[in-house]
Order: sequence, then C-alpha cells, then structure tokens
Amino acid sequence: MMRLLFWLLALAALAVGLSLAARYNEGYALFVLPPWRVELSLNLLILLSLGGFLALHLGLRLLTAMLALPARVAAFRARSLELRAESALRDAMRQLFEGRYGHALRRAEAAYDAGHAAGLAALIAARCAQYMHDDARRALWLRRAAEHDKENRTTRLMVEALMAVEERDFESARVALDQLARESGRHIAALRLSLRAQQGLGNWHAVLRLLRQLEKHRAMTPEQAAVLRQRAHRENLRSFDGDAAALERYLRNMDARDRRDSRLAYAAAEALFAAGNPREAARLIEDALAEQWDSALVELYGEDGGDVLGRISHAEQWLPEHPRDARLLLTLGRLCRHRELWGKAQSYLEASLAVEPTRAAHLELAGLLDQLGQNEAANRHYRAAAAH
Repeated sequence: MMRLLFWLLALAALAVGLSLAARYNEGYALFVLPPWRVELSLNLLILLSLGGFLALHLGLRLLTAMLALPARVAAFRARSLELRAESALRDAMRQLFEGRYGHALRRAEAAYDAGHAAGLAALIAARCAQYMHDDARRALWLRRAAEHDKENRTTRLMVEALMAVEERDFESARVALDQLARESGRHIAALRLSLRAQQGLGNWHAVLRLLRQLEKHRAMTPEQAAVLRQRAHRENLRSFDGDAAALERYLRNMDARDRRDSRLAYAAAEALFAAGNPREAARLIEDALAEQWDSALVELYGEDGGDVLGRISHAEQWLPEHPRDARLLLTLGRLCRHRELWGKAQSYLEASLAVEPTRAAHLELAGLLDQLGQNEAANRHYRAAAAH
C-alpha cells in the first residue's frame, strides 16, 4: 500500500514539474515546405514526437506478434500433444501396475503414436500383450521397441529376458542376458534373472558361479543360497554317471563348507560308491560326520567295497558316543556281514532292531539268517519286514 502511495506521489510531482517546465518554455518550431509553412510550439512538438515514437513502437510490437502468431500456435499445439502423450504414458504405467492390461496397452499405443518416449511405450505395450497372452502383438511391440535401441537397449534386453524367463523360454533369456553382459555388464537384477535362466537350462555349473556373485553382493540370504547350492551340487554329481576321475576333480574343487554339509556329503559319497571309489566315499563320510552327526550318512557308510575292516574299526569308535543309534548299529551289522563276521553281524543287527525295528534291519538280518541256514528265523524277519 505504501509503495502504491509513493508512486502516485511521484507521478503527481512529475506532472507538476512537466507543466511548470512547459509553461516557461516559449520556443517554437517552424516547418517550411513551399508553398506551406507550419509553426508549432516546442512543447507540442515534443509531445507529438513522444506520441509518434510510442505509436511506432506499439505498431512494430503488434506486427511482430502477428508475424510470430503461426509459430506460437504451432508450439502451443506441440506442447499440448506432448502433455497428452506424457499423460498417456503415465496412465499406461499406472494401469500396468494395477493389472488393467487392456487399458494400459491402449494408453501405451497412444504414447507411442505421439512419439513420446516411444521405446519405453513400446516395452510397456509388449509387457501388457504378454499378460494378455497375445503373442503376435507382443512380438510386434518388441520389434518396435528394438527400433529405439539407441536410448533403450539395456531396458529392452532386461524386459525381453524377464518375459522369456516367465514364459520358460530360458534359452532366449540367456541370449538376451549374455548380450546385456557384453554391452553394459550385469547388475544384481540381471544376475538374478541369469540364475533363473541357468536353472531352467539345467546349467548347474553356471548356477554355482552366479550364486557366488550374488552372495558377494549380498543379494541373497545365506539360507536361500544354501538351498540352491545344494541342489546345483547334487545335479552336477548326478551328471558324472560313473566317471570317477571327473567326480574326484569336482569334489576337490568344491568349497570346504559344501563338503562338510551332510546332505551334499551323502550325494557325493553315493556318487563315489557308484563310480567304484568306496575308499574316497568312506573318507568323505568320515570327514562330514566329524563335523556333524547324520544317521542317514552313517547308513550309507555300510556300503560294500574298499577297506571294510577299516570302516568297521572306525564305526565302532563312534559307538560310545551314539550307543542307541539304530542306523549306526545297522551299518556295523552290514559291514560285519560283508566281511563274513557272522556273529558280530547278527549281534549288531539284533541290537539295531531292539532300538528301532526298521524294515532295512529286518531284511538284513533275514538275509544273514538265510546264509546261516536258519530258515525259520529268517522267514520270521522277512514277514516282519513286509509288515513295515
């Protein structure tokens, strides 16, 4: 309010000053153009000059605005189209997340047609088409997205890999992820997708490599990684199919923590027995049991072959700590039977049945009694095994 009052006072003072100056100005101007003569007071000439300058200035401004009008209209229309395209892209993304795939596809098409973030709009449209199980439109939009690889190649490769994994097309996912790795490296999300793709392809060596990378970046919990690592090792162990040399090399390269895992030790020892290397299998079981007791692993220790007497001696050293472990007693009975120590075998097997009457112990004892000619007792144990 005070500022307005100040300006009013200033304008009033200026008007008074100008009027006083004009009052004392008696000069005049004479314009001659024969046969005409025009005489004007100097004050009027000044006013006319100022008025003419102002009129010329306003006229030029108006002319400039009129000449620029078509460009301004075009810019306004372009900005309006851009705003509508931005709105269409935002709507497409929101509706995609909401699960309204038909609406999202139409809004993405509108954004693409308007040329706003065309590559991103094409990828959104392709994702919607996938959710709608429209393979033809999905392929079309992926091709259109590829036309904008200059600004969206990494995004396109990630989306293609994700869609391929979800469609269980693991080979296509692997190809896309390999391209991504060559061009820009693999971040954590890409590593996770690669892990799923390699699982689907059954490439368990690659799964182990990816697990190490993800654990290094703390992208998986130790529990999650342990489950996948155990499965990968088991699948790799099965793949050797009796190739003892390759199996031994694989086990030597296995991490110590994995060799000590009882479930992996069981799978490895089983593979070693199948490959005809009972000595290494027994050593692996002994190391694993020294780390963690596992009755299932103890039972596998009773397989035939190798230094059976040495295994009997080793297993008997476990008895004081585990006197009522039915599987340990069963294992000792089997090992003694393999070495034809009939009396010890029968004692261990009967002790195992006393702790826990299992089908395996009944069958083992029945087979032993058959060998000893005690048919009636053997039949009794065969019937007991059948009842389990």
